[in-house]
Amino acid sequence: MNTPQPSERRGTWLLATLVTVVVLSLHVVIAPSSAAARTESAAVPGACVQGTLPHGALSMICVPASGWNGDLMVWAHGYVAFNEPLGFYHLALGDLSLPTFAQSLGFAFATTSYRQNGLAIIEGVDDIVELIAAFPASSGQAASHIYLIGASEGGIVATLFAERKADLITGALALCGPIGDFTGQIDYVGDFRVLFDYFFPMVLPGPPTQIPPELISGWDSVYVPRIRSALAADPNAAYLLIRTARAAIEPGSSPSIESTTLGVLWYSVFGTNDAAAKLGGNPYGNVGRWYSGSTNDLLLNLNVKRVARSPGTLTALAPYQTSGRPGVPLVTLHTTGDPIIPYWHEKLYAIKSGGSVPEIAVGRYGHCSFTPGEVVGAFGLLQQMIAARP
Repeated sequence: MNTPQPSERRGTWLLATLVTVVVLSLHVVIAPSSAAARTESAAVPGACVQGTLPHGALSMICVPASGWNGDLMVWAHGYVAFNEPLGFYHLALGDLSLPTFAQSLGFAFATTSYRQNGLAIIEGVDDIVELIAAFPASSGQAASHIYLIGASEGGIVATLFAERKADLITGALALCGPIGDFTGQIDYVGDFRVLFDYFFPMVLPGPPTQIPPELISGWDSVYVPRIRSALAADPNAAYLLIRTARAAIEPGSSPSIESTTLGVLWYSVFGTNDAAAKLGGNPYGNVGRWYSGSTNDLLLNLNVKRVARSPGTLTALAPYQTSGRPGVPLVTLHTTGDPIIPYWHEKLYAIKSGGSVPEIAVGRYGHCSFTPGEVVGAFGLLQQMIAARP
């Protein structure tokens, strides 16, 4: 199985030091950064004010009722299906409410729905620009330091922001984002779907690049049970699917095969049509790609569904590609066994950045499956990097 190993990481920061980083960071995070600092115990969360940004995104801004340290945490949320209402998503870190937790440490907190759901990366960057501009009207003053934190789709939003809008923030923390190669991420999801259809024909309706309405509307009630039954009926085919797709599972865990399969296929079902509409055509292609890891790779490659990208979509995808040149301190955090946004994104970003961006690898299965301490530790490392700048 091709699950990345915990030892795979970049830079001089070793995973073995993470506990130490967490301990140090708790002091760094709590320590107020303004001259007129107050202690963390004095920070009392205040009311959150909601509004609408110039291009239609919803905003939420929360300033401590007392004990504000003058700094702002901005949250960039992850992927939300195109057919969900605009709202404030992914606002919990384990059992912790992010707005409450940030304020209890003395930080103001702000987030946006983005102006649209589904593929919203470029729009997310622009909406966070508008969110930061709107902050002083709610707080009564500009923030002394602004820290942008994003997860999953928000992870690439935070990374692109650090690369393209560095003058607006102090630093960024990107969690489990597709920051290495966005086109590669689209191909990963597309490959998983065509391979699933090869090993489990007739389970899902429609072509992989044109998702029929009945698959979307019946996903939970009809097709999730159908997928589960198919996997259980042929565990060898399920294993070969994971191996040929190069998808992460938890070693020795059959439930993780089901979890990975349902997770990646969800993104295929709910993301494919939306991405095609926004990018001007189908962005996925596998013409000429050789798949390996089955019991008969020749038969697999002769019979797997082949798809060509629509003309112009690689050009449309160019703005979604990171450069590896952030203009402010950036830290990334990723689980090595991420089945949705694979860990290889970190390797590719390290190549782009020349190893200048510290990456914390967490040896665990799951997408964005971090503990609060691991996220706090990564944030503490970011603050130490900022403090060390000339």
